[in-house]
Amino acid sequence: MEIGIIGLGDMGKLYARKFAESGYRVNGCDLPEKRNGLEKELSGTGISILDDGFAVARRSDFLFYGVEAENIGRVVERYGPSTKTGAIVAGQTSIKTPEIEAFERYLPDDVNIVTCHSLHGPTVDPKGQTLVAMRHRSSDEAYKKALETLETLGSNIVEVSTYQEHDRITADTQTNTQTGFLSMATAWKHAGFFPWENASYVGGIDNVKVLMALRILGGKAHVYAGLALLNPYAREQIKQYAQSESELFKMMIQENGGAFRERVKKAGDFVFGDDDAPILLDYSARGKFGLGISSKQRKPNSHLSLLAMVDAWHQIGMNPYDNMICQTPLFRLRLGITEYLFKNSDLLEESLHAAIYDKGIRGDDLEFHSAVREWASIVERGDMAGYKQQFDNTKAFFRDRIPEAKQRSSELIEKLAKSPN
Repeated sequence: MEIGIIGLGDMGKLYARKFAESGYRVNGCDLPEKRNGLEKELSGTGISILDDGFAVARRSDFLFYGVEAENIGRVVERYGPSTKTGAIVAGQTSIKTPEIEAFERYLPDDVNIVTCHSLHGPTVDPKGQTLVAMRHRSSDEAYKKALETLETLGSNIVEVSTYQEHDRITADTQTNTQTGFLSMATAWKHAGFFPWENASYVGGIDNVKVLMALRILGGKAHVYAGLALLNPYAREQIKQYAQSESELFKMMIQENGGAFRERVKKAGDFVFGDDDAPILLDYSARGKFGLGISSKQRKPNSHLSLLAMVDAWHQIGMNPYDNMICQTPLFRLRLGITEYLFKNSDLLEESLHAAIYDKGIRGDDLEFHSAVREWASIVERGDMAGYKQQFDNTKAFFRDRIPEAKQRSSELIEKLAKSPN
């Protein structure tokens, strides 16, 4: 069986290498100006670089589209009609609605559609990570063959019945997760300080926050913009996150402690009330992943970003543990630190007291409130250019520490992958 990949970006190359290592004949292509560079980079790997998508599509038994969600329609329109009769076609996009719409519109009727989504980035080894498979239109034989091929990546394959269900879950596990971390980073940029140099943002939970925020900023703006703006379920969930954060922040500045505590408790009971819920993280090593001053200098903060996430889950009626079937490393870490906050009564009390009464961090919470509004407004408008600009402006502030943060966060993710849960 020959595997073809149209679009040899970071994820496309990762797939191509893994399939070639498993003994498949792999053909691929990208933009014409990238051909010479790809031939040099992939020399000796067994991956053949062909002229264009027509050449790849007509000979591939299993064809992957490794292009951005915003471009998937245009690329499939061009190359889809050349697909080999009876072939299996999949996409690597993180949002399946525009991908499936393009496949249905432009692929021949005799083509099988079994798409997939690797829930990790190109710098993470697929082994042990989650890979979602979706059977949209295929014979039993083709679906079996697709699963057997995907299994060679070494990922944990999760089968989801529809692409709509996939997009609903990933709006939470990816888009809302990224919005939370990006809002933290933008708030720190607006406040004009690096969090690892501020005693309110060091220590276990905050070490994870900082590393994950910088890890996202180490990625590409267009990837996260596509996740937020092209997923039809993302806008509603981000809107609720912003509303939850705003309503909690109003109670904080009014020092309405009774209403604040009651709302947080109801949300916590809804999400974490099940005593059988898994403990997601090994907390013994959290203090080892800081970028700056010692955690011994730690001061309390409100953890407003996490309180708002739990409230948003409660308001929507969504149990995040149900979405673990499509978990990403970032989502598991975010749910894990949130779980720790709510299951550690002393830390939760410290957080609630700081939120209501500690005026020393009220300015930081205001910056976070403003940042959430900025990101939510961009998504509400569907402003692709504005999203990329906001992302790049925030990234520039942290640029010097992003490489280190990516390395440290990869170590943290690797440790997480070895956790029995």
